[in-house]
Amino acid sequence: MTSKILVINPGATSTKIAVFGDDRVTFQESAVHGASQLKMFDSLADQVPYRKKLIADILERGGVDGRCFDAVVGRGGILAPLPGGVYEVSEEMILDALGMKYGEHASCLGPVLAGKFARQAGCAAFVVDPVSTDEFIPEARFSGLAGIDRVSRFHALNQKAVARKVAASIGKRYEDTRFVTVHLGTGISVGAHLNGRVVDANDAMSEGSFSVDRVGSVPVIPVVDMCYERGYSHREARLKLNGEGGVYSYLGTKDMHEVENRVRAGDRAARGVVEAFAFQVAKDIGSMAAVCYGKVDRVIITGGMARFGLLTELIRARVEFIAPVEIVPGEEEMNALAEGVMRVLKGEADALNYSEEKRKRACL
Repeated sequence: MTSKILVINPGATSTKIAVFGDDRVTFQESAVHGASQLKMFDSLADQVPYRKKLIADILERGGVDGRCFDAVVGRGGILAPLPGGVYEVSEEMILDALGMKYGEHASCLGPVLAGKFARQAGCAAFVVDPVSTDEFIPEARFSGLAGIDRVSRFHALNQKAVARKVAASIGKRYEDTRFVTVHLGTGISVGAHLNGRVVDANDAMSEGSFSVDRVGSVPVIPVVDMCYERGYSHREARLKLNGEGGVYSYLGTKDMHEVENRVRAGDRAARGVVEAFAFQVAKDIGSMAAVCYGKVDRVIITGGMARFGLLTELIRARVEFIAPVEIVPGEEEMNALAEGVMRVLKGEADALNYSEEKRKRACL
């Protein structure tokens, strides 16, 4: 029997919607939000009615009956740090998401919106592999400064989806593989996947390689000195590190297509930044290979910037001694959300209880 699934993926500047049936997309649309449209809201939580109406209008224009879904799935935001998997949306999850209890990001609206459309359809709502998926081994949590722990905050949804796809392509179950998986997007995350669990990954907001506009693992003491010497406020310092750093700080652009064109035109400064970018990503891959004791089945490179041939080839040249390198361009988020729920509907996986998993983690 065919299941009909509504997928909702809220982002900072867009809301993506898709309907899956017969294990394929039957309807898909993305609404882009201009800065002026979102400026009227004091908080992300205040955007819920606006985004809900937007989704309802899109479905109506597309001739999709919002009452006829077997399941609704939303992108899981920064929720409680719990193992990856498919979680049924609960009141506690919605409260945590609306209150931005564990962090603020537009994806936190995913479970909230999914819950609203599921109630309308009389079905269950789910999230899959949230951003806050946490499967770290104990030694990965040490930062080097007591009182500050490393946190698991990475592109779990896309990393795990692509890893499952590559595992299938080499005739293995994801749970029987050892991968180092790289997501190249606005943020960069590199994860060590051991037997179906991501046991270490850089925090895509504040660690690892610099990215389009984030500084990554910048030398700490010079940053502290800079903030004090220039009298930065808390907000100004955070913006400098996350928003005005990375490629933007060197080249004055956040458009990687422009950077690629500049490299092709012979811009030596742009070429130098791309080479440094690849150098840092490769170092992170090497460190995650060490987490895997050097036994790696594949190095997987995915995300939007995996389409940038020069960047991926520069990375490949430095890391292919570790394992064969698989390039899987683009993002699998919408498919991954639908596939996760489909596994539950087909009885191939169990939906996890958010509150129960939180209690288990609290008892550890």
